[in-house]
Amino acid sequence: MNDLWINHPIVLQGKTVELHPLEAENFEKLLEAASNQEIWELTSVNYSVPEIFYSNSNAALQGREDGTVYPFVIIDKSTKEIIGTTRFLDIMPSDKKLEIGVTWIKKEYWGSIVNLECKLLLLSYSFDVLNANRVQFRAKADNIRSRKAIEKIGGVFEGVFRKDKIEPNGCPRDTAFFSIIDSEWENSKKMIELKIEEKVNC
Repeated sequence: MNDLWINHPIVLQGKTVELHPLEAENFEKLLEAASNQEIWELTSVNYSVPEIFYSNSNAALQGREDGTVYPFVIIDKSTKEIIGTTRFLDIMPSDKKLEIGVTWIKKEYWGSIVNLECKLLLLSYSFDVLNANRVQFRAKADNIRSRKAIEKIGGVFEGVFRKDKIEPNGCPRDTAFFSIIDSEWENSKKMIELKIEEKVNC
């Protein structure tokens, strides 16, 4: 565990959600939340498949021990239920940068403030607590929904890495890269807060 940058455990509190560290005892409930196949229609990996889910989740816990990954479960504060997951990954304290990704939520929360609030919590921790220089985001190049969601929180498009990864089906995928850097954070924060306010008041 990289005690010098991310000190485990951390809990991030929002108005409607809480982000708690992923633990093995959460696996069953999280896998249950992943069961709706519509979640995975545009993604590279289907985490509703138990073999994939458990392999990835256990690897994330190992990554936390290594200081390279920090996975969370997303909890609805009103129901106390696990409704999805998100994580820090590619954590590089020597370069003061990290990535936010592997984020998904139950379909009934799509279009709500949940994703916006999660990103606000994670970015606030990254820039205001860790003093990161850069937070990176990635999306499958043809996943327009994810790309638009990243742009809506201030993510700056940096380009597409062609044949960046091999998907589980063996096909190569192109990956779109985005980032927010420290000098852009205040504007990005205002954008996210405004969008949350708009959703609350609509």
